[in-house]
Amino acid sequence: MIDSRAVVDPSAKIADGVTIGPFSVIGADVEIGADTWIGPHVVINGPCRIGKENKIFQFSSIGEEPQDKKYKGEPTFLEIGDRNVIREYCTFNRGTSQDLGYTRMGDDNWIMAYVHIAHDCVVGNNTIFANNTTLAGHVYIEDYAILGGACLIHQFCTVGGHSFVGMGSHISKDVPPYLMVSGQPAAPHGLNIEGLRRREFSPEAIKALRRAYKIVYRSSLTVGKALEQLQELKQEFAEVAQFAEFVAKSERGIVR
Repeated sequence: MIDSRAVVDPSAKIADGVTIGPFSVIGADVEIGADTWIGPHVVINGPCRIGKENKIFQFSSIGEEPQDKKYKGEPTFLEIGDRNVIREYCTFNRGTSQDLGYTRMGDDNWIMAYVHIAHDCVVGNNTIFANNTTLAGHVYIEDYAILGGACLIHQFCTVGGHSFVGMGSHISKDVPPYLMVSGQPAAPHGLNIEGLRRREFSPEAIKALRRAYKIVYRSSLTVGKALEQLQELKQEFAEVAQFAEFVAKSERGIVR
């Protein structure tokens, strides 16, 4: 399953069922889980841990040193979970000792071509990144978020779960969960209603989120006053509680 033209460091740990294509290079301190497929011309450097049943397409660079001038060769790592699809020419960098020390991706993510994930980023589960999306360092992407093509995410921003970022958007503040945003800079455009329906959110929960959105974005209240208005609603609906907690904890401020 390992092509004779691939270069695999003797210290790399390759599980059963792994396929490694021609001219790929697997470096030292790399672990690749069972049934993962590595295409041709892929470079994976360690320390790096890759789970099972992933697909990594040609010309991707996985686990390279962070693009950070403060990095001095200290041991940091990249971790990728299970069943991710990583298409052509993607670049995932390791972390830095100034922050987490690792870059991490969860499970079941669909990452299209030319995506860059910089140092110390954390990506959850079931996300979609369209072509040419770029994460600067220290970015958090929560579960089920969708990033359209050529999105740029500023360092230290968080994109909330079940949100949708339109193509070509520039994100310089946090995107609360469940929102649709787009633009340069990004602005809110309501809730990601279609996404919530596809993931079988109840009509009652969606209605409650609509009310919460109107309070935060359409009432002309300050963020603090808007959060006060959500107290009763968030006690009844966990989705509203998650939305309110995200807004309250945002350090960069929210897209608004």
